[in-house]
Amino acid sequence: MVTISAVMSGVAEVRALIVQARERLALNGQQTILFIDEIHRFNKAQQDALLPHVEDGTVTLVGATTENPYFEVNSALLSRLRVYRLEPLTDEQVATVVRRALTDPDRGLAGDLGPAGGVALADEAFNLLVELSAGDARQALNVLEGAVSIADSDKIRDTEGHVAPRVEDVEAAAQQRALAYDRAGDGHYDTVSAFIKSIRGNDPDAALYWLASMIAAGEDPRFIARRLIILASEDVGLADPRALATAVAAAQALEWVGLPEAQYALAQATVLLAVTTKSNAVGRGYFAAMADVLGKGSLPVPAHLRSSGFGRRDYRYPHDFEGDDIDQQYLPDSLTGSRYYFPGDQGAEVKIGERLERLATARRTITRRKTPVEGQPHADPMATGSEGMRRRQQSLRDLADEERRDAGE
Repeated sequence: MVTISAVMSGVAEVRALIVQARERLALNGQQTILFIDEIHRFNKAQQDALLPHVEDGTVTLVGATTENPYFEVNSALLSRLRVYRLEPLTDEQVATVVRRALTDPDRGLAGDLGPAGGVALADEAFNLLVELSAGDARQALNVLEGAVSIADSDKIRDTEGHVAPRVEDVEAAAQQRALAYDRAGDGHYDTVSAFIKSIRGNDPDAALYWLASMIAAGEDPRFIARRLIILASEDVGLADPRALATAVAAAQALEWVGLPEAQYALAQATVLLAVTTKSNAVGRGYFAAMADVLGKGSLPVPAHLRSSGFGRRDYRYPHDFEGDDIDQQYLPDSLTGSRYYFPGDQGAEVKIGERLERLATARRTITRRKTPVEGQPHADPMATGSEGMRRRQQSLRDLADEERRDAGE
């Protein structure tokens, strides 16, 4: 097996290894296993250089990466590989590694590699070390080595002469738990996925934990705020109209005060979204409409709904009728009668559904125009508003002309 690191090697070294592998195969009939550590560090051209030699069997490629290979390895190369995901060790497995390090006389601390007299770790310190490792054996061994060094320098030994690191020695060696989080990798996507699903699943405790995990690991708080805004519409919608306003307010609070104070606003929005009623009816309705747009194209606007043309005179202004509603066609001709939005049975959507039902019932009866209220002024909002804006623009032009004349004098 030949081992290289993508951090230290380039195309030239890979090509030299391929030449050697071909000679080995031709002269000895021996295949070569090429192990590339941190393979994601190779760019597209470097990965492409491997492809023909993997295809023809010159080398058997084994790559290791801490990134998601589906994002970082070329699809052509990835299609010729089998991906194995290595999961964090369990606490029991980490404990086994630590015990071996404490008792192994050849490769552990019980022999020449350790302090005179060996090392003994009390249960409390041992359990803390395992917990702090977060499933990472290398982290556990590094913390163990540091704690032993601290205890040895402080001459902390038990009655049998073993160096005996204390809980505070383990804490000092660890400094803080190494958070398994990478803003550009799987940790980022997995954690935000857990965050969103905890809120959607009505679990405020889990949602707060994942929020704290992201903040502690250095996640961009604006990314979190954006996700809360998206979720407020996607998963709560009109079941609780406060949700979107709260999420937007949290994002605004973040812009105004920043961290650490904005943690309160983010936590408040997180809890409200987690505990309130949920509905995805708005999203379902929207994407059902989008499916019709994609499938049937952009359909003509009915004549009475257009902004100009003879047919617009047939438009009936809902506010002129009792209940501020009138039965008329709003969808394109070929979609008449279609429905997209079906209110859910939670929160405010219950009342929305009841109102839509009342409107549907009223539209089946004769709709009457409103009786004019004595003394109430009447004006056409569109016509009056347009005339008001026209006069405003004229006043601004007159004022500008006057200022130019004054400047000329």
